Amino acid sequence: MVCEGSINCLTLAYVADTVSERERVPAFGILAGFLSASFVCGTLAARFLSTASTFQVAAFASMLATIYMRVFLKESLPGRDGTLRQPILKGGSDAIEEDGYSPETIEVFKKVPSAGDLICLLRSSKTLSQAAIVSFFQSLAEGGLQASLMYFLKARFHFNKNQFADLMLIVGISGTVSQLLFMPMLAPVIGEEKLLSIGLLVGSFNMFLNSISWAVWVPYAATLFSAFGFLVQPSIRSIASKQVGPNEQGKAQGCISGISSFANIVSPLIFSPLTALFLSEEAPFYFPGFSIMCIGLAMIIAFVQSTMIRASPISSHKISSIISVDST
Repeated sequence: MVCEGSINCLTLAYVADTVSERERVPAFGILAGFLSASFVCGTLAARFLSTASTFQVAAFASMLATIYMRVFLKESLPGRDGTLRQPILKGGSDAIEEDGYSPETIEVFKKVPSAGDLICLLRSSKTLSQAAIVSFFQSLAEGGLQASLMYFLKARFHFNKNQFADLMLIVGISGTVSQLLFMPMLAPVIGEEKLLSIGLLVGSFNMFLNSISWAVWVPYAATLFSAFGFLVQPSIRSIASKQVGPNEQGKAQGCISGISSFANIVSPLIFSPLTALFLSEEAPFYFPGFSIMCIGLAMIIAFVQSTMIRASPISSHKISSIISVDST
């Protein structure tokens, strides 16, 4: 659990380092599609394995991923023999020359960036700040849905574990199809900004439909709209990656992930008690799906903010130094 978020950030940063800006959105979508496909495969495998075997297989798969990375993935940052010659976090005395890199090997991680450094990074680009706001409200809605929907379906329609598993598989399969097929086709045509807005708008419709569910089949039908919701995060990641220089891809992706994680922490504190209240006899008025509707409203806020994004990529030759960490 400690490594999961950082692995995702570093993977996105690696893709951004090795793929041109024009191809970055489809690449992020394909990466997200493989993650969804692995989720589907893992869910299916867990149904046929014992609990002890599940942990053993998961550990073995992680070991295989590490071996594959060391054998097949080359370092994306410039350097010799795997030695970083360009700092991830630069000190004041380690400035990089305008037309090249510092001739001496630079010590990495001189200082961990503070909250103030991340705020400076967000303030350096209006588009990056807007993407962060969109990511916060979208993650707030997503975390609230994960914390409340199963509780709502259990109380409302008496769903059992097999029905929950079926829903998870439908969501995973629809996410895999949308990210592997739809996103590479649509992103070059309409752009990631419009794709982001479409994903948020259709995703909010999914929430509103769930909130007024009147029969058992309605949640199953609503999951089909979740395919568009899977287009949101790759679009946000692509927009953010184009607003920073080649040395700050990890910082930008980590900043977006940190904001999303914070929203995922806050959302259950808000939506779980709200769901419990409106499913109880003490509800102010009868609307069992009121909390799900509020989740949809959070996504509408993200949608409105996404319509204001006008992403303009920075020059690929720019050596950015947005976060300057003093070495003294």
